[in-house]
Amino acid sequence: MSKRSKSPCIDVCTYTGPMGWCVGCGLTRSESKGWRGMKPYDRTAILKQLKRRQVELRTLNLDAPECSD
Repeated sequence: MSKRSKSPCIDVCTYTGPMGWCVGCGLTRSESKGWRGMKPYDRTAILKQLKRRQVELRTLNLDAPECSD
């Protein structure tokens, strides 16, 4: 039985920035929608890109909004 990779989504889902990345997790809309059907290789490739995307979003000051609970 293969281990399924958990989605990096954190349920913020605000897509913005130059590439349309989610400010919460860094995925694009199409990556978010297709995550479950992706092959493990594709998921791994995207997960490697997410750290770079998050850094870029921070430099553009497009972080996820702070929770006010």
